Amino acid sequence: MVTKRPNYLSLFLKLSAFSLVAFGGINALLPVLLKITVEQEHWIDVQTFSDFFAIAQAAPGPNGLIVALIGWKVSGLLGALVATLAICWPSSIMIFFLQRYLNNMQDLRAQRTIQFAAGSLAVGLVLSSSWELALQIDQSMAAYALTALAVALTLFTRWHPLYLIALGGLLGVLGFI
Repeated sequence: MVTKRPNYLSLFLKLSAFSLVAFGGINALLPVLLKITVEQEHWIDVQTFSDFFAIAQAAPGPNGLIVALIGWKVSGLLGALVATLAICWPSSIMIFFLQRYLNNMQDLRAQRTIQFAAGSLAVGLVLSSSWELALQIDQSMAAYALTALAVALTLFTRWHPLYLIALGGLLGVLGFI
């Protein structure tokens, strides 16, 4: 249940600030996005956030779709456009200048070290985000069991992620989750 509608400037500023720290992509900071949109601003509720996350993961293209869906929900088409622009412009400018700096570095070892560290940081943030989201979104023992099963199958099998999505959807349709 949405309790207040943001104005476009508020939506733009909040998501632009969020973009500045979204190192590793939006998935790395989904718990923060959840706190901003659900707990702090009350733009959407937890169920809507979960639904938007599922749509963004299932749809082809970038995971930033969740931000466009949030913008759409709270302010229509213009809100979706404002939210998308807000989440893209700061990080795009920062990455442009960082990549230029890295390309101009003379010390290849330092360049590789920075790239390896950035990759490790991004992976760590995404894993941390996944853990935090599971703790905030899972509402039942069945949901926790499905999360644990999905992690185990991802780590120890070569199952395609669509099988896991289908399994989750089937359990949801059958009323187990």
